[in-house]
Amino acid sequence: MIDSHCHLDLKEYRNNLDEIINNARRVGVNIMVNIGADLSSSQKSVALAEKYDCIYATVGVHPHDASQYDDATEAELLKLLQHDKTVAIGEIGLDYYRDLSPRPVQRKAFIRQLEIAVRENCPVVIHSRESFRDTVAILKDYDGKLRGGIFHCFPGSVDDAFEVIAMGFHISVGGVITFPKAKMADVAAAVPLEKILLETDSPYLTPVPHRGRTNQPAYVEFVCDKLAELRGISAAEAEKVTDRNCRKVYRLVETFGE
Repeated sequence: MIDSHCHLDLKEYRNNLDEIINNARRVGVNIMVNIGADLSSSQKSVALAEKYDCIYATVGVHPHDASQYDDATEAELLKLLQHDKTVAIGEIGLDYYRDLSPRPVQRKAFIRQLEIAVRENCPVVIHSRESFRDTVAILKDYDGKLRGGIFHCFPGSVDDAFEVIAMGFHISVGGVITFPKAKMADVAAAVPLEKILLETDSPYLTPVPHRGRTNQPAYVEFVCDKLAELRGISAAEAEKVTDRNCRKVYRLVETFGE
């Protein structure tokens, strides 16, 4: 299994990271993609990727921290992006739920990082919360230019999902699909399986049956099991297809076998 989106650099794992990684490996999670959210976490993400064979990194500035985005930050991100185990720019986008950076500033930082993705020919990891229409409107300006990407913890409806899939994106689903009456579960059941990735967003959004605990990549197995249930397929099939999807988006392999 692959956890396509986690944050192992955060304080929740400061004292037990090796244990957390071992937990994941023990249940068959062999790849974890650690996501950058600001310059510091992007640097930590690359450092984790250097230390652990099973970890890959993304680098980027989250909309919460868009006010910190400047030329110096961009220059450092570009350096980090050249690392062999950096697989995408992200997570980037818009967040109108918390509005921790002014919306015009969020949009500017988002666009600047999309421009990098186009120049460097790399995929993007999109964060969109209470901002779906504005996020899509910006991305439409890059239709046909971007090297694909992922709408992480997909926030929209089934129709929204088909819209971004038509633009060349994949969606990722996490622990939310195990929650009662989750809209994300409806999406996971409806869109092509070949367009879905699994994630935990650890330490957040812990799936049933572990809600209330700190999330960890090992729990992606519960997301996989729920996806299989929603699709009426085996967990092995859900794992096989979503792993292949993730490897394709992040370009973790050059060719794909059965």
